[in-house]
This record gives sequence, structure tokens and C-alpha cells, in this order.
Amino acid sequence: MHQQLSRTYPEQFLQIPLVFIGFSAGVVGAIAAAWGWQLLGGAVQAFIAVDGWGVPLGGTFPIYRISHDSFTHWSSALLGAGETSFYADPAVDHLVLWRSPQAVKGWQVSAIASQPIVYTTAATYIANLLRGVNLHKA
Repeated sequence: MHQQLSRTYPEQFLQIPLVFIGFSAGVVGAIAAAWGWQLLGGAVQAFIAVDGWGVPLGGTFPIYRISHDSFTHWSSALLGAGETSFYADPAVDHLVLWRSPQAVKGWQVSAIASQPIVYTTAATYIANLLRGVNLHKA
């Protein structure tokens, strides 16, 4: 990634804000890549962990968790809930969340207790994150 960006954008490649997305066990490598990018002086716009159960998440950038069921959501939040999160309700198979997020319905939850929870799809939640929509605003 570093080499490709530095060749394509030699003058400003570290200023390009990146969004990191990890799935399942790949969340471990993705969070390490985000930290590494930041250590190089790069900007991290957001980190999205899709079903990274059991992976502690932390950083100086916005973090979002997406879970295939309420138990994974609740238990993962103990290791870093993120700014907002999404969990499937009804629960779906782990791979369904990755393959068909448009078919997965559930709840968008904010870390700010006063914010309403919103029933939506995983695809809509992810699309809003990628568009940079401030999910703290109702």
C-alpha cells in the first residue's frame, strides 16, 4: 500500500485519509496497518471492524464495529465499542454479514447514550460511514 500510494501521489500520499476495513480475524492485521499508517504520518479517516470478535480496538481515529449478532456486539464492546456500532437483529451467520450486508437488518447504536438507536441494514450503515456521514446526528 505504501509503495503504491507513494508512486501514484508522490507529494501528498501521507495526507490521503484512508479508511481501513477488516473482517473476522483480518481485523487484527487491519488495526495494525492503521496504527502503522498513522506512525508513518498518514491520516486515518476511520476504522471499520466487521465481526472482529475478541479483538481489542483502540486508536486516535474513529472506530466502528459491525457484528453478526447481539452477543458478539455486547462482548466485543468490552474491548472497545467505537463511536457507533451495528449489530444484526435477527442474528445472521458470520459470513452472511460479509457476503450480503444489504440483506442484514439490525441496530445502529451510538456510544453516546443520548443518541437514538436506529433500525437499518448493515449496507446502509457502512455506506453512511464511507460517505463520511456524522452518525452521531439523528
